[in-house]
Amino acid sequence: QVQLVESGGGSVQDGGSLTLSCVASGLTFDFYVIAWFRQAPGKEREFVGTINRSGSSTLYVDSVKGRFTISRDNTKNTVYLQMNGLKPEDTAIYYCAATEYAGRWQLLRGRVDYEYWGQGTQVTVSS
Repeated sequence: QVQLVESGGGSVQDGGSLTLSCVASGLTFDFYVIAWFRQAPGKEREFVGTINRSGSSTLYVDSVKGRFTISRDNTKNTVYLQMNGLKPEDTAIYYCAATEYAGRWQLLRGRVDYEYWGQGTQVTVSS
């Protein structure tokens, strides 16, 4: 049974930092592309960024470029989302997602592209 478990969410002030973790089990972790999505109240779930299977390449949505960094440790079955310079508009539930798709991982930005999802962790940024 595949499980993805996010942690590290919380409440911070504008300009603060948080690091989210996503621990996977039940799969061969380094076969999977991992992405982070977020969903704010009343909004659609949106793509934040993704990391390839080896961890050598990442891709981000424009609104978080230069502030967020995704990394992974395949020995620990864990992906991280380091978030700096947080803004109130970053407030959302953050989800990690995994796919075994072996093609052009850079194109995988939609909810339907990912097979497995975590339960989410809340990030709240106050002004």
